[in-house]
Amino acid sequence: MQIRRNIVHPGAGNLTYAIREIVEVAHRFRDMGVAMTYENIGDPVQKGERIAPWIRDIMHEVVDEHLAWGYCDTAGVPEAREFLAAEVNKRGGARVTPEDIVFFNGIGDAVAKVYGFLRREARIIGPTPAYSTHSSAEAAHSGYEHLTYELDPYNGWLPDLEDLRLKVRYNDSIAGILLINPDNPTGAVYPREVVEGMVDIAREFGLFIICDEIYTHIVYNGFSTLHTSEVIDDVCGIVMRGVSKEVPWPGARCGWIEVLNRDRDEMFHTYVNSLVASKRLEVCSTTAPQMAVPRIMGDARYPEHLARRAATFEARAREAHAALEGLPGVLVNMPSGAFYVTVLFEEGSLNDRQTLPVADEAVRGMTERLVRGVPNDQRFVYYLMASTGIVVVPLTGFCCRREGFRVTLLETDDAKRRWTFETLARAIRDYLASA
Repeated sequence: MQIRRNIVHPGAGNLTYAIREIVEVAHRFRDMGVAMTYENIGDPVQKGERIAPWIRDIMHEVVDEHLAWGYCDTAGVPEAREFLAAEVNKRGGARVTPEDIVFFNGIGDAVAKVYGFLRREARIIGPTPAYSTHSSAEAAHSGYEHLTYELDPYNGWLPDLEDLRLKVRYNDSIAGILLINPDNPTGAVYPREVVEGMVDIAREFGLFIICDEIYTHIVYNGFSTLHTSEVIDDVCGIVMRGVSKEVPWPGARCGWIEVLNRDRDEMFHTYVNSLVASKRLEVCSTTAPQMAVPRIMGDARYPEHLARRAATFEARAREAHAALEGLPGVLVNMPSGAFYVTVLFEEGSLNDRQTLPVADEAVRGMTERLVRGVPNDQRFVYYLMASTGIVVVPLTGFCCRREGFRVTLLETDDAKRRWTFETLARAIRDYLASA
């Protein structure tokens, strides 16, 4: 039997997620006896962070409530939406109502719908390095390679506004600009003037803004949180937020969008309504985490909770930066937000002859097979896994032509974290010196 019609979506080949795909290779090494250290994915809980007892107490209260077990309104629990709308309005700038807050089953669900319900010819330009969820969803929606503007590693991984302006000017299929602030994978935090510059470009060319603010309260190194709503002025926008990184509660799958200036443009208004209509098809997002949002984020202990975690990640960022900076052939910028460090290999420092020592003959043989025809930074990542067991994500996996890798700052065991950074530094030296 053969299905008579092609049922494969034109963008199916663009659905890639290097952060998790690298785990499939890591599991092959694990099954051959290599002890693995997973530094590929941003799950604080998996890496040992314990949830604050007072937050656990709130969840116990929520679970004991009858309504936590049922459906909620399509767009979300009214009390949560009212709380979040009030929080936006406290900041100044764009004002919203509870109708402008829409809950999803995590930011991944929001990303899928925000791109999936765009007209296919309407493109969103995003940063490179790109976060895979956004770049894959945008490319799959359009059926073409994701459109990108450059983040400049020699300027703290900040957006190259001139590059963005030129690409927008000469590609009229671009309908929106994506920014991720703080950025994943680079850990950059954008100053106010940079975000304002991106808003100015959107206004000039009649675009809307999408801003992923999932790390918005994990900022340090002298920076403070800047919400897009504070600077967006009259430009239409969608801000994505959630509980996965800052509570942290990735397993809740609880995210939301804040719709800014919905009524400034009739077409944008219609588009947003289509997102809400799509939620009606699945009734609602998970109820219990939504009920917890105002109780956790509205608690008097929450600001101190955020400040403590930001200080923790700043200390770890400085530890990683101290271990990795100054190595010949690489550039490492000090992160200012989120919980990642990106190591950039200088152009020409990698080749297809470099290796690391792998003691086990079978593991070495599998590594040699795996590295055939892959990008040079992916080659390094495979040898790193085989030789040390450390799992990181190659930078080319983030829709990026530059070569490097991303490592997390999430390990809670101080000795293990110190070993990880020191081992990475030694591996980089040895690899670059090997050929």
